[in-house]
Amino acid sequence: MVHVRIRDDASTLVSPVGARFGLVINKAVGPAVIRHRVARRLRHVCSSLVPLVSTDVDVVLRALPGSATATSAELERQVASGLRKLGGLSADRERQ
Repeated sequence: MVHVRIRDDASTLVSPVGARFGLVINKAVGPAVIRHRVARRLRHVCSSLVPLVSTDVDVVLRALPGSATATSAELERQVASGLRKLGGLSADRERQ
């Protein structure tokens, strides 16, 4: 329901203070009201995961159509799972 991609680029000129998250939610997810609801839920999920992600990582989340009917807990589980698979969410930081 959510596609997670991490870009770890050490050659950037701008050094962000923390991990950066970007959202891509296209019209296939649903009408504007549904897309905004999905965006709000994903922003909330991202804000809870910022302390667990390395500060030099950029994360782009692409909401798939199934995210329109997913609960916030399902979205959080999928985002965390994707970050773990890609190495953006370390096991040490999860335990804190």
